[in-house]
Amino acid sequence: MKKFLAFALSCSLALTALAGCSSTPPSSAAPETGSPEASAPAASGDKVVRIGVFEPSTGDSGPGGKQEMLGMQYANTETPTVDIGGETYTVQLVYADNGSDSAKAPTAAADLVAQDVALVLGSYGSGVSMAGGPVFDEAGLAAIGVTCTNPGVTAGNDYYFRICFLDNFQAQVLVNFAEEKFSAKKAYLLGELGNEYDQGLISYFEQTFSGEVVKDSFPTNTSDFTTYLNKAVAEGCDVIFCPVSIAYSTQIVKLAADMGLEIPILGSDTLDSNMVLEAAAGSNVKLYVSTFYQEGGSPEFDEGIKAYINGDSTALTNNGGNDTIAAVTAMGYDAYYVALEALKAAGSTDPAAVKAALPGVTYTGVSGSIAFDEQGDAVRDTAYIKTADTANNVWTLETVQTAS
Repeated sequence: MKKFLAFALSCSLALTALAGCSSTPPSSAAPETGSPEASAPAASGDKVVRIGVFEPSTGDSGPGGKQEMLGMQYANTETPTVDIGGETYTVQLVYADNGSDSAKAPTAAADLVAQDVALVLGSYGSGVSMAGGPVFDEAGLAAIGVTCTNPGVTAGNDYYFRICFLDNFQAQVLVNFAEEKFSAKKAYLLGELGNEYDQGLISYFEQTFSGEVVKDSFPTNTSDFTTYLNKAVAEGCDVIFCPVSIAYSTQIVKLAADMGLEIPILGSDTLDSNMVLEAAAGSNVKLYVSTFYQEGGSPEFDEGIKAYINGDSTALTNNGGNDTIAAVTAMGYDAYYVALEALKAAGSTDPAAVKAALPGVTYTGVSGSIAFDEQGDAVRDTAYIKTADTANNVWTLETVQTAS
């Protein structure tokens, strides 16, 4: 079955290349700062290395994808060149929108393969990463996942790496927090039906939680969560765990605020967004999220990315309208520099050489030390738990958690 899938994807890739189709062709002029288009081309005669950006800029995960890309874009303006094999190359980012859709992800992945990139960054969203992964595998093109936390992203795929912690670790951290902070004995678990990220985290949470769980899944495009939150109350749940997209979490948090919900809401890394924070503003909602980075962790990065965001209207819009730093932005920034380290270690822009070099790459970024295990997963043992300060509309650090 795997061989058949690989063959089908290979055929699709070939047809794409022959057709010359590309949703994101290299631009002939420098784009706006926050615009998800190919970065400015190098001057005539300069050597260029192209890094693919496999991210959603549309769909439910579009807001998170744009924030993740902001980190890469800022890093690219900060360090636009890299020395490879004794020569200086201009780094060009090439974008493909996977649309937050597992059905569209293989086409976006094939688009990047056809554009002669040396390696790929992304994606925000585990489902699209898993869907696009076989294309990169078949093409022999390494991908570095940034915040795609589902273990299935790298499992069985030698070409997918990642710099973030995994969902089994994240679920353990949140269970520990729920039991220690709230003495939780009963948890309400809510996720989108068929969403591999949501359902994977819920499954890990349920396996780890020592108490009773009540589970529900809502259909795609649900816009009213009243029944679900009322059920959590009626069932006497101590905590609500909803590891859902920004699009859904903003609705759930706003509804919780409007109805005066007293049950603490626990969210995964997807809820670490200023848009979710805004939904809770001025309310008594108790909101806690696990995440990869806390603002203040690297003052130099914080100052630089805020200036970058505030200096361009598109970047500001892509960040949700203010300069609150999302952890995914810090992770996108680190991923860009990990890619540069891989290129330097390879001494070549050849995808095979880059892939061969990646397992040995180490890098200390703003989100911490980064190294890869035998599976290609990041060696990470720490997560940040942040809470929404609804009076001041900011995230504050609640605790630093490990799975032990």
